[in-house]
Amino acid sequence: MTELVIRKDVEGGIAILSLNRPEALNALSPALFVELHEHIKTLATQIEEIGCVILRGEGRSFSAGNDLKAMQAGEEAPHPLFQAETVEMIEDLPQPVIAEVAGHCYTGALELVLACDLMICGESAKFADTHGKWALTPLWGMSQRLPHRIGILNAKEMMFTGRVVGGSEAFEIGLVNKCVPDARLSEAALQLARDITQNSWHTLRADKMLVNRGQDFGLKAGLLFERENSPGRATGDDERLSGFKRS
Repeated sequence: MTELVIRKDVEGGIAILSLNRPEALNALSPALFVELHEHIKTLATQIEEIGCVILRGEGRSFSAGNDLKAMQAGEEAPHPLFQAETVEMIEDLPQPVIAEVAGHCYTGALELVLACDLMICGESAKFADTHGKWALTPLWGMSQRLPHRIGILNAKEMMFTGRVVGGSEAFEIGLVNKCVPDARLSEAALQLARDITQNSWHTLRADKMLVNRGQDFGLKAGLLFERENSPGRATGDDERLSGFKRS
């Protein structure tokens, strides 16, 4: 049976998760989400083995979005909030997560990559929120994460119009960190992951937790949250396992 999500671990503590339905532009079926959920659950327990995760799609597109054919056929996830909870699990992973996006990244797929910490896209990337074209409404985080990423004005324009944002514009509006030629996309994502994993994994996990949870507060409360919740310097085995290299 074909795996709908493939995991590949590479040297240096990097895990690559690839959506594997290229013949359907990696449409997000409930079955695919079940496999993605299991991979994410496993990665959350592997903080000593994996320091960074790359999420990508096989073939010419990251994902065309929610699988409308599966919806029409009555295919269902384990429960109504399963996909939204899986997306949130990605956001809550202890390790930094990089989205690597080529081709289509529509609607549910956009909600999926917005849960990632960083994003690199190819020049072929096409981002859009097409909920309105199908009389659907966001359930996986679009209304919250997109405004946080690109600002309310840009987010409302994308959501209200459903227009396609290309790779270069995605970089200009702050949706992605970098836009590179497609031929260099996987190499660029892997190099960013290597740059990340060269640093202390203990610090990476702390940075992600403090930044993500700190968004729930204003400045003064956020400063207090950092002082009270920063775990401090790694010691003993934690320092050894962190991958930290002194120059």
